Amino acid sequence: MSVAGKSENFRTAKPRLPGDPSSAEAIRRMIRVDHAGEVGATRIYAGQLAVLGRSRVGDEIRRMAEQEIHHRDVFDRMIVARRVRPTALRPLWDIAGFALGAATALLGERAAMACTVAVEEVIEEHYQKQAEALGDSEPELRRVIEEFRAEEIEHRDIGHAHGAELTPGYPVLRAMVGAGSKLAIWLSTRF
Repeated sequence: MSVAGKSENFRTAKPRLPGDPSSAEAIRRMIRVDHAGEVGATRIYAGQLAVLGRSRVGDEIRRMAEQEIHHRDVFDRMIVARRVRPTALRPLWDIAGFALGAATALLGERAAMACTVAVEEVIEEHYQKQAEALGDSEPELRRVIEEFRAEEIEHRDIGHAHGAELTPGYPVLRAMVGAGSKLAIWLSTRF
């Protein structure tokens, strides 16, 4: 509580407005959306591996997929431990993630890497905002978010190293995948 008696949002000390979620609800939403995002990421990489598993980038995709599986597993445990309702959209993210991964992989290795870059740019920014909003209020959750953010940045850099930006129509693909990722974040936070 602030001196004025109004509750505050994390470390930003902004007064809560009518309709703003409580701090506890904001934490639940963070965990819900992060879990949903890691589910989606594992499915994107599964789709890419279904197409490119034996290609020259297959081992790189497999390594990134293993990290995303670890991220999902951590949030699986957190959802249970903190009694957070997972997103109701998980079945959609299972299908959409796999389809996005497979479709971009069918366009070639560079297109798959362009997908990775677009998704990871959005997730890196999303995790950064969450870490800043948490401040010192949730040290364990913040540590997890910062650790996973560093790995998402690594994935983005791997995509660039494999020529993502050389994909024909890269700006359009990047914008579409990025917009879809932002929409998925918004929806998963709420549903």
